Amino acid sequence: MNFAPSGGGLKTRLGLCESSLSFSPPARQIIPLVFFSASLPNRLISERIAGSLRAETGASVVLVRLEALNGAPALFPGRDGRATAVDWAPSEVVLQGQFGMPSNLVKAEAGFHVLTLNLAGGFPAPGSNTSLINYLSRQFRYVLVEVIVEVIDRSALLEFLRQEDLGYLFLRPSTDRIYQLEKLWQELEPKSRHCKLALKPILCLADGEEMNACDRVIQRVTGPVHMFVHGCPSATALEPTPQSSETFNKDLRRLAREIGGKLVGLALSSGAAKGFAHIGVIQVLEEHGIEVDVVAGASIGAYIGALWTFGFKGTEIEELARELEGRWGFWSLIDPIFPPRRGFLRGLALKKRLMRSIGEASFADLERPLRVVVGNLATLDRTALASGEVAAAVHASMAVPGICVPVTLDGESFIDGGIVDPMPVEVLREMGVDRVIAVNAIPTPDRIRSAILAERELARQNGSRLRKLFRKAFPIDEQLNYFARGNLFEIVMRSVHGAQVRLAEASCRLADVVLRPDICDDRWLDCRNPRRFINLGRESAERKLEEIRALIGHNSNNHEHELAKETVAAVA
Repeated sequence: MNFAPSGGGLKTRLGLCESSLSFSPPARQIIPLVFFSASLPNRLISERIAGSLRAETGASVVLVRLEALNGAPALFPGRDGRATAVDWAPSEVVLQGQFGMPSNLVKAEAGFHVLTLNLAGGFPAPGSNTSLINYLSRQFRYVLVEVIVEVIDRSALLEFLRQEDLGYLFLRPSTDRIYQLEKLWQELEPKSRHCKLALKPILCLADGEEMNACDRVIQRVTGPVHMFVHGCPSATALEPTPQSSETFNKDLRRLAREIGGKLVGLALSSGAAKGFAHIGVIQVLEEHGIEVDVVAGASIGAYIGALWTFGFKGTEIEELARELEGRWGFWSLIDPIFPPRRGFLRGLALKKRLMRSIGEASFADLERPLRVVVGNLATLDRTALASGEVAAAVHASMAVPGICVPVTLDGESFIDGGIVDPMPVEVLREMGVDRVIAVNAIPTPDRIRSAILAERELARQNGSRLRKLFRKAFPIDEQLNYFARGNLFEIVMRSVHGAQVRLAEASCRLADVVLRPDICDDRWLDCRNPRRFINLGRESAERKLEEIRALIGHNSNNHEHELAKETVAAVA
């Protein structure tokens, strides 16, 4: 499991400078793509990201490839600073060693440019690579720099990384390689105190490859795994297998969308049975072809988010929810513990129910990234779980304190994520999600007050005097049912709800589009009619459908410079 508090990880471990949340990408970006192993298909991955970035944004993209070319001449300028001619194939622009290394700039069919730098002779002068890349950033909207750790020396790597805000570190799930990564980080740590880089680890998995808990080890070294790339071929393969090609391309496209500021996230709130409204929202998004890249959920939002990211469609999730219809549906989730020292319920029945659908799936098995929000009982930190077994994380996210026993994962105790962050918009922002749709299933006090008044009026009009006398004489429900209105569990849940309302509303202000299903009833155990909440969720999504479409189709301002007609060397 990932037990790092949200927003922590690599920057905290390496003493890197913290920066405020940025909801839109900077005007121009230089993005390092750092490959920690030569066994990774760096060319394929980099080119797919560059092509997707070009297709998603329509902006100019250059991929800078740092290579040690065997047998290639490494010609650099003489002491007088004159450029030396380099024997390259014809291209649009030729860098003739002006920046201290032979290079070649060509345009790929996908519309992005590729600049290959030969490092066979090493970096000729400190800062030469930085000068070139900074120059390119004035010509291109996005500069992707492909770096293989085994090719570039440590000092040059650190020099380059210090210049940037964001980068990606691609790894294989190899325990030996991860231990080497830890040694590298120990070497870089004393030198990185003034570095502002957030280097996000990306774990590349081949077809059928087991992680063997590598995600937990990576989390300990560099911070939580940011995303997974599935179906990753070997370094010598030109393409992924036909079976994994779609997934491989989709995962890399998701990274490109993050770089381009087009990543779409869905935040699903807590809210107990009212959270069934999330299902209706998901159904509307699917029906209208609205793509969501990342999901974050707390409590019931984490449960439904786990089902959806695993691959269940909205209609299939509704079928699972409707299994709870009827008088005894809720009671199938009750598993009391005796003596109730830390809680009255284990919560294992809920976990087993989820595992009926997703089994022992890990976060790496999900079709899209998921963040499960929990509260750390010891430190009271909000923690976004992103590794290990999904069902265990969701179990922890639904452990209401005072009712359910806290869930222990790797020696730490966790409680309901709705206590610390009932509307996890900020979790998505910290991941780099630029466009957030929030679904808040927690009714406000005004709505609850209106529902109570309406219920009282209805009871006054339809109530039976004989029934009232019977309930007053034999208050069986109040005395025996701890879940009844006015009893212990309901008091605890309503108290929790009172703390969540304003916190959720504050988080909603960080979202781009907020969906508020018209839920007035605060009966948290109303599982008997999930379709009622599902329909309310559908209605809220349909009301905001045009706003969602406008958000998804929104393009950031693109202030492009035309590429120089002269050679880069001449312009420089």
